Amino acid sequence: MIRAVFMGTPEFAVPSLDALCELGYDVMGVFTQPDRPAGRGRKLTPCPVKLRALERGLDVYQFEKVRTPEGVARLKALAPDVVVTAAFGQILTQELLDIPTHGTVNVHASLLPRYRGPAPINWCILNGERTAGVTLMLTDIGIDTGDILAARETPIGELETAGELTERLSALGAELLGDALPGYLAGTLQPVKQNEAQASYEPMLKKEMGHIDWTRPAEAVACQVRGLNPWPCAYADMPEGRLKIYLAKPVPCDADAEPGTVVTSSAKAGLIVKCGRDALDLMEIQAPNAKRMTAKAYLMGKKIEVGTKLA
Repeated sequence: MIRAVFMGTPEFAVPSLDALCELGYDVMGVFTQPDRPAGRGRKLTPCPVKLRALERGLDVYQFEKVRTPEGVARLKALAPDVVVTAAFGQILTQELLDIPTHGTVNVHASLLPRYRGPAPINWCILNGERTAGVTLMLTDIGIDTGDILAARETPIGELETAGELTERLSALGAELLGDALPGYLAGTLQPVKQNEAQASYEPMLKKEMGHIDWTRPAEAVACQVRGLNPWPCAYADMPEGRLKIYLAKPVPCDADAEPGTVVTSSAKAGLIVKCGRDALDLMEIQAPNAKRMTAKAYLMGKKIEVGTKLA
C-alpha cells in the first residue's frame, strides 16, 4: 500500500487532505503549522488542516520549521512513498524533498507557470484575468518551478472575489489530486517541464495595497476590490474616516467630476464614485463606525453627500 504524508495549513488545503485519504492510501501523518493566537482573546487556535486530521484520527506533527533536524528526522521515520502539499506555508529543503520515494506533489492554485508565488488567486483577479485554475506539480527547491503533472481551468465570475474563488479552487484542486495522483504513482502520468518563457511571479500581499487610486480606470479598481477581498480589503479615506470596500463593479460615467468624487448617492441608486475612466458602483461597504453592509442599505439610514471626495 502507498504510504503518504500530507502537509497543509489553511481551509484551502482541507479538501486535498480529504481527497488523499479517500484514495485509500496509508496516510502516515499530517504536518501543519503550530497553533496560532486568534480572536480577541488571542487564544491559541489550531488551523483547519489540524482539525480535519484529528477528526480523521491521523497523527499530527507541528514544527515551526519542518526543515529543522527534528522535522527531517520525523519525516524520515514515517518513510513515505509520496508527500502531498497544499498551502503548507513553509519552505521544503532538498533534504526533505529527497525523503519520499516518489517525491513531493503540490496542489498549486494557478495555471503554472503563470502566477508563481504566495498569492496566486489574488493576483489573478487583480490583473483582470478571465480564467483561473489549479496545477498538480512536483515540488523542487525553486518557487513553484517543478514539473507539471496535470492542470484544470475554470472561468472567473464577473463579481467573484478572491475569497470565493479560493473556495472553488480548493475543491477543484482536491478533485485534480484525486484524479491525477494515482496515475503519477503508477507511472502512467508523466511530468512535463514548465515553459519558463511564460513564467510570472507575484509577491505577497501587503495592507497598503488596499488603498485605492481613483485616477485608475474603474475596471482596474473593481479588480483591486475583488482581488483583495477578504484581505487586506480595498479602502479609501473620507472626511469621517476610512471606508472599506468589499465589492464593486464598473459602470459607465461621463460626469464632469474629479476622480474620487461621489457622483451618485441614494438608497435607490447606490453609491457611485468617479474614476479616471468611468465610475465605480460601490456595492458592499463598511463605512466608519458602521457594520459591513450593502451601500444601498447604509444609505437608507446615513448620508454620503454627492460631491464628497474620497482619497
